[in-house]
Amino acid sequence: MKDSTVKTGVQILVHSLLRHGVTDIVFSPGSRNAPLVVGIVGSGKFKTISLPDERSAAFFALGIAQQTGRPVPVICTSGSALLNYAPAVAEAFYQRIPFLVISADRPLEWIDQGDGQTIRQAGVYSNFIDYQVSLPVEPATETQEWLYHREVETAVNLSVKGPVHINIPFEEPLYAQKVETIRERESIHFPEVKKYLSDAVISSLREQWKQAKRKMIIVGQQDRDPRFITLLDALLNDDDTAVLVENTSNIVHQRAVHCIDRTLAIIEAEKEEYLPDLLITFGGAVVSKKIKAFLRSANLKHWRIGEDMPFMDTYKHLTQSIPVSPVDFLEQFTAGLEVKVTSGFGNKWKMADYKAIDLHNACLSELSFCDLKVMEIVHDSIPEKSVLHLGNSSVVRYAQLFDPLRFVTYRSNRGTSGIDGCVSTAAGAAYADTKSAHTLVVGDISFFYDSNALWNQFLTTNLRIIVIHNGGGGIFRIIPGPDTTAQLDDYFVTQHAYSAEYICKAFDITYLSASSEEELELNIAELYRPVENNRPVLLEVFTPGTVNDKYLKEYFKTLGNG
Repeated sequence: MKDSTVKTGVQILVHSLLRHGVTDIVFSPGSRNAPLVVGIVGSGKFKTISLPDERSAAFFALGIAQQTGRPVPVICTSGSALLNYAPAVAEAFYQRIPFLVISADRPLEWIDQGDGQTIRQAGVYSNFIDYQVSLPVEPATETQEWLYHREVETAVNLSVKGPVHINIPFEEPLYAQKVETIRERESIHFPEVKKYLSDAVISSLREQWKQAKRKMIIVGQQDRDPRFITLLDALLNDDDTAVLVENTSNIVHQRAVHCIDRTLAIIEAEKEEYLPDLLITFGGAVVSKKIKAFLRSANLKHWRIGEDMPFMDTYKHLTQSIPVSPVDFLEQFTAGLEVKVTSGFGNKWKMADYKAIDLHNACLSELSFCDLKVMEIVHDSIPEKSVLHLGNSSVVRYAQLFDPLRFVTYRSNRGTSGIDGCVSTAAGAAYADTKSAHTLVVGDISFFYDSNALWNQFLTTNLRIIVIHNGGGGIFRIIPGPDTTAQLDDYFVTQHAYSAEYICKAFDITYLSASSEEELELNIAELYRPVENNRPVLLEVFTPGTVNDKYLKEYFKTLGNG
């Protein structure tokens, strides 16, 4: 027996989190959530931290969950606090990351009655949540305790697959404690179910595969999965099958086409010959906008493999949505699959890829100092067996032009593709995995937007941040449209002359800078050296913002003329 909060509902929650293996919990400071602090921190059974900025706290928790594969509760007070969690909740929803929001609330009778820090919290994440429940104020009977137990167990179980929200109203007293009195209950478990397709379905799919002469597989964002890669190997080595991946697919294979946009530039003049008649997709988001446009114009059949969002029709030709895990599908589909070479379609794509590599290397050898050149130098400096976090907008797009590093894990917030939590997510991942080096490459606007990520006493020294500073949102000079307006600099690029130097000084972050290729080569070697304050190190690289788009367009023109 030990002292805990007087709130029986919180005691039930604590026991449920422990039974389901939750280890890390992130708090945001407040008062209404005091029973949760007293009950959870007071138990001494969890690794708990408190971060003052709610938006950053939620993305920090997201980074831990990305790295560990376990739900990480993020807990806040009532009012607007939980609205600040919304960007991270949406990212978890579309990226399918384990995530659990627990919000304190005012009692129902005080909603919309002018009480402080009181808003309509129930259902606030309705558009991007897997499960949500607003519990009664406090269980007073055995039946109400059963209700709490049942709902909490359901929520914690479902949080393993995606975001879940538990909203708990609390009456005062909030800080009172007592000896724990609840009776222990058995857990409710939702076991993982292995799904199989019928023999008839597998036979039909194999027949369609056999009939298709030009087959293409695209793998989107996913964690590294050796079993998936092993099973995919039979299709990777099929000369009729082109397998396209991105670095966020975390697949490195000599037969794969790793840089989609780079290869598409090579085949532009004869692209009709590279269109598939059968497309199979695995994984999550694909960065390349060009491959989406390329395939949407084709006449093809598309099989989407995966349990999440089965009706997502990215390429406008969905004919089969197969709601089983990629590994389960490949185990069935490839078992005894006969491979006969008839078209050499996969070889054709790979030969274009080889040509693109040669032109890519020749182009970069002549390139002046710019964003693309910086990405080349950064790419070559990433330590082996480390984690590389890619910021959104131009950074993640530049990264797709370089072959993935074999012993590096790639991560990026491509669920919603927002810039709002790039730094915090990488910081959370580094915190969860202190044995690995974690490098975040991020643009200046993304960094400044999430600079409160450095307002964090739990940052770890295995985190390195590289800010590519081109004086604004360089992506808007690259994509077509903004450059045709008179508002380009002020309303799209958002030009500025700020630096990260004094932000780093405020938060005790070692600061380095570079404004040329020579300085970058020198300071990137310094970047990974140990530091005395056991905090992260940041390298800010200043590039000429008004010419980066010209160099990138010239790069693609060179490939296209090759």
